[in-house]
Amino acid sequence: MVTRDAIAMIHGPYWEVPTGRRDGRVSIAAETFANLPPPFANITLLRQRFAAKGLSVKDLVVLSGGHTIGTSHCSSFNDRLYNFTGRGITDPKLDSNYAVELKKKCKPGDTKTVVEMDPGSFKTFDEDYYTLVAKRRGLFESDAALLDDEETSAYVHLQSATHASTFAKDFAESMVKMGQIGALTGKAGEIRYHCAFAN
Repeated sequence: MVTRDAIAMIHGPYWEVPTGRRDGRVSIAAETFANLPPPFANITLLRQRFAAKGLSVKDLVVLSGGHTIGTSHCSSFNDRLYNFTGRGITDPKLDSNYAVELKKKCKPGDTKTVVEMDPGSFKTFDEDYYTLVAKRRGLFESDAALLDDEETSAYVHLQSATHASTFAKDFAESMVKMGQIGALTGKAGEIRYHCAFAN
């Protein structure tokens, strides 16, 4: 619900969030990382990770669009700039001019600096992310990987080229699907009395 409200506040879509999940007994922040695809994931790994959660290829490319907001630490893509595949080179899939800009901000081994994931509109929910990816200016390898698949690439180019974007509607639908991953039913688990605290 917080995600939905935050996105709505920055001109994104508003959607009804199904509530009443029965798995509210524990909340461990560290568990989230095991379920998130890494920023260096290729399209094969991305497809596998999303399929394992019951999400489609369309959900993959739509939810990747969440990178239209926020920032990232340089450490999440530093190898892409300085040591791609361990060969001491810059990822050839990254626009060379963008790579130069990123290297000015992120020095080798930098773990503290943050950069915008969607430069120029990282506080606004919009389709600019897809325009950047289409121009080979996606920040992560996982962003660039969207151009390596026929279905995801078609979606990237559709959203970056149209004035009648379906991204907001698609994002809302995929967020509802993602919110239903692994939902317990029947008498398994329990519903929290207060969303912010385990019972």
